[in-house]
Amino acid sequence: MADYQTIRAGTGTRSAAIDEGLRAHMNKVYGTMSVGLLLTALVAWAVGTNEQMVQAIFATPLKWVVMFAPLIMVFAFGALINKLSAAGAQLFFYAFSALMGLSISYIFAAYTGISIAQTFLVTAISFAGLSLWGYTTKKDISGWGSFLIMGVIGLVVASIVNIFLGSPAIMFAISVLGVLIFAGLTAYDTQRIKTDYIQHASAMDQEWLGKSAIMGALNLYLNFINLFMFLLQFLGNRE
Repeated sequence: MADYQTIRAGTGTRSAAIDEGLRAHMNKVYGTMSVGLLLTALVAWAVGTNEQMVQAIFATPLKWVVMFAPLIMVFAFGALINKLSAAGAQLFFYAFSALMGLSISYIFAAYTGISIAQTFLVTAISFAGLSLWGYTTKKDISGWGSFLIMGVIGLVVASIVNIFLGSPAIMFAISVLGVLIFAGLTAYDTQRIKTDYIQHASAMDQEWLGKSAIMGALNLYLNFINLFMFLLQFLGNRE
């Protein structure tokens, strides 16, 4: 990655054009992410408040398919992004968002609706603050990336292991680390989306910009969902 300070200095003479394009790019990122979150919430609510559907999915082996399907789609998205058009990538993202809603729909059967709404509000406020800091800070936080990704891998492994162990202590530790890691990733990914745009702005490849916005939306969407789910472990009141 190009030196962050060099990028910042280089934008001084062309700030007007780049800032205008950057605002449009970030609006696209946040807009796409917001639609994805809305789809996730609608699907999760529709399924999670239907007792028969919850039983049909989460009381049978089908739950394993539903739980791991979004992870498979994320890897597939990364592999296919170069082959997909911007419109195709956006459609893929929305399909993924709907599937994610299905996979977390059990929360409406496990937690009270009020606690879910309160946790969502806390998550939204926290996410907005972290993303704003990542966008405006003059500090280069690109070095956080490798440590945060290692942390995510550790969380995934520990979560899979704890599915079989069922340890409350391990789950608590995973939740604490999860909140910290995805809080850091929210700021890191926001800055990375910004610097990636600045690096490629001169080319003005509209197809690339479209795909880049969708990938950025996916990264921030995943940070939001994971931050919400880990906070729900602390703030959610169980039925």
